[in-house]
Amino acid sequence: MSDLPVARPRIVCLCGSLRFGTEFAAERTRLTLDLAIVLAPEATEAPGLAPSLVRALGELHLRRIDLADEVRIVNPGGYVGEATRREIAYATTLGKPVTYVHEPS
Repeated sequence: MSDLPVARPRIVCLCGSLRFGTEFAAERTRLTLDLAIVLAPEATEAPGLAPSLVRALGELHLRRIDLADEVRIVNPGGYVGEATRREIAYATTLGKPVTYVHEPS
């Protein structure tokens, strides 16, 4: 164990379409190596999920945003879908900084 004090790391919540799994993994790795705590959704889009579970998972992701210091949008090609736009609006109402991997189109 180190005797050196460690500053509180920044907490970053990743948002974006889960179809960009490779890009999510790359950004998670980059931020982790930058000594950030990374919160991100898990790929749970299995066929046959109950609508109530889908809604609950969406709410769970908003709680990740609540915990975050920054919201980082994973958006290859500048793509930002409807669900991600809602998450950006939510983060903005909380005063959370929103940054993008790529400039939005």
